[in-house]
Amino acid sequence: MTSTDIANGTSVSVPSPASPYQGDIARYWDQEARPVNLRLGDVDGLYHHHYGVGAVDHEALGNTGDSSYEKRLIAELHRLESAQTDVLLDHLGAVGHQDTVVDAGCGRGGSSVMAHQRFGCRAEGVTLSAKQAEFANRRARELGIDSHVRAQVCNMLDTPFETGSATASWNNESSMYVDLDDLFAEHSRVLKRGGRYVTITGCWNPRYGQPSKWVSQINAHFECNIHSRREYLKAMADNRLVPQAIVDLTPETLPYWELRATSSLVTGIEEAFINSYRDGSFQYVLIAADRV
Repeated sequence: MTSTDIANGTSVSVPSPASPYQGDIARYWDQEARPVNLRLGDVDGLYHHHYGVGAVDHEALGNTGDSSYEKRLIAELHRLESAQTDVLLDHLGAVGHQDTVVDAGCGRGGSSVMAHQRFGCRAEGVTLSAKQAEFANRRARELGIDSHVRAQVCNMLDTPFETGSATASWNNESSMYVDLDDLFAEHSRVLKRGGRYVTITGCWNPRYGQPSKWVSQINAHFECNIHSRREYLKAMADNRLVPQAIVDLTPETLPYWELRATSSLVTGIEEAFINSYRDGSFQYVLIAADRV
């Protein structure tokens, strides 16, 4: 167990094995309070840390000159975020009320809540951020589902869950913070045989040759290390995870980014996402794999 100091002088414990980089990531997310995450979550109380998919409902947006247009735009961005989680959950396979699922890199808990609401299952979330875990657990209590939905401060590469205890597990835009071999070894350990793993992630396209300047900007902005699609497939194969579906969601996520770039929630990274999706150097993919 190691500790890192955060801005207010308190300490965040990061379960071992922890690296200085993981300590930096814990500190980064403990200090994060971007309006793009919080204001979108305020729409209905589901707080996500990922992007959206699907066509924009321009009829719902209405006239850009209306005083309530920005509020409707934020609601539309949030709808697309939750639609993304629905796509992930659609690929989890058969999950029952008695099953446990693991949300690796759970953020403020939006995906875990949606999994429980759909399946009635127990959802265990892990995050390096004590602030995120506290937020997610508070929301679960407010929703009256804290007996089934929990977040804990934990290294996703070394979780406390019993071997073979999970029916399904996922990373929703959180796999770019870790080594993929270590990550998939842990998912393979936790999943029961025949269990389903799903990731939705941005990855650089090997056909482009090398990570583009846009991908480098995204890495710098989020302090992450984006992997290639090829690296995902190799690391899965090495860790008994056999892909059952590979879905290119790039065309589905581009409308979200184009809409977000017109909002008051811009963070300065929108151009990098839009340009890299358009030139083919970056892709937004879903990979669903079974533990064999």
